[in-house]
Amino acid sequence: MIRDTIKAAQISAMKAGDKPRLNAVRLILAKLKDRDIELRTASAVPDDDQLAVDVLQKMAKQRRESIALYETGGRQELADIEHGELAVIEEFLPARLSEDQVRAIITALIAETGATSVKDMGKIVGALKARHGTEIDMGAASGLVKAALSA
Repeated sequence: MIRDTIKAAQISAMKAGDKPRLNAVRLILAKLKDRDIELRTASAVPDDDQLAVDVLQKMAKQRRESIALYETGGRQELADIEHGELAVIEEFLPARLSEDQVRAIITALIAETGATSVKDMGKIVGALKARHGTEIDMGAASGLVKAALSA
């Protein structure tokens, strides 16, 4: 399980005295705990690994946005801190599919569902997220689906 891997990374960072890594791992664990608390009243709780991947993807997206803002604002020291946190977060995310692999999956889903226009985009994106949500950047995939349906 991803959560166990993160906890093991926390222990190893403590033993190694790696404070930046330890801080990043603690941030991840805090976000996971926050999400657990949010889901206490939910009727349907997702699989633990799916939950962890969702939290990690959201954290990674936030770090990428912060890096861009810091670099345009001339705050490289803050961008470097965010780069370090992003590297730790990405260690725990499952491997991403390449753009060519995503295009092949989209083409197969279009054929499978019989989608013909951009109006059917929701069907394709929904199926894509259900089957490959942890392996694909859904923001980029959405653009690829739109391009495939527009052609």
